[in-house]
Amino acid sequence: QVQLVESGGGLVQAGGSLRLSCVATGRSFSRYVMGWFRQAPGEEREFVAAITWTGASTDYADSVKGRFTISRDNAKNTVYLQMNSLKPEDTAVYYCAARLVPPPVAYQRQSAYSEWGQGTQVTVSS
Repeated sequence: QVQLVESGGGLVQAGGSLRLSCVATGRSFSRYVMGWFRQAPGEEREFVAAITWTGASTDYADSVKGRFTISRDNAKNTVYLQMNSLKPEDTAVYYCAARLVPPPVAYQRQSAYSEWGQGTQVTVSS
């Protein structure tokens, strides 16, 4: 069984930065494709970023390209989302997700991921 626990959310002013972390349990974390998604109030959950097993391949939503960076440390079973130049529209609950089976593609669609964390709230004030 895989468990994902997010942390690092909080309240920040526009233009500020936050780094989210997601710690995963499981023996084969280094083989997981990891993703970050977010859900704003009244909106559907949407893709933010994803990273493959080795970190060699990443993908981002257009709305966060150039501002957010996804990375991973397999030795710590942790995936990160560095968020810079935050905007009020980035306000949402951010979820970590894991894909446990091949192929190791940084999928954008939610159905590609089988494991989900509980989420961490990010609020950006104007």
